[in-house]
Amino acid sequence: MIENLLNNAPQILILVFLIVTFLQSGIDKIMDWKGNLEFISGHFKNSPLANFVPALLGIITVMEILAGVLMLLGIFQLATSGETLLSFFGLIISAKTLIFLLIGQRLAKDYAGAMSLAVYFILTVFGLYIL
Repeated sequence: MIENLLNNAPQILILVFLIVTFLQSGIDKIMDWKGNLEFISGHFKNSPLANFVPALLGIITVMEILAGVLMLLGIFQLATSGETLLSFFGLIISAKTLIFLLIGQRLAKDYAGAMSLAVYFILTVFGLYIL
């Protein structure tokens, strides 16, 4: 197990970073659904997505939690067997989530917010590459 952890340290560090990012975000959305819905609704009030905010927020929340859980389980799988399947699927869902968030930011004309997602996306794709 220690050997798998040491041999896969870069992959595990990327996974931990993204787990913190996605699980914190998803849990925050669940714990403060009303506040997040209010903020996001205001953010998208002048976009084509304005009427779909509650459903889209729910979809993003599920995707963030699913990605985080898969990557968390993926670290365990990587440490115990050296397999990367769960981590891979977690990273794929992370990338899709980031693309959905990017689309939303662009439609809301929040170009600075859209640009900030690039760092997470690059890290996610790099994580996929090194798996």
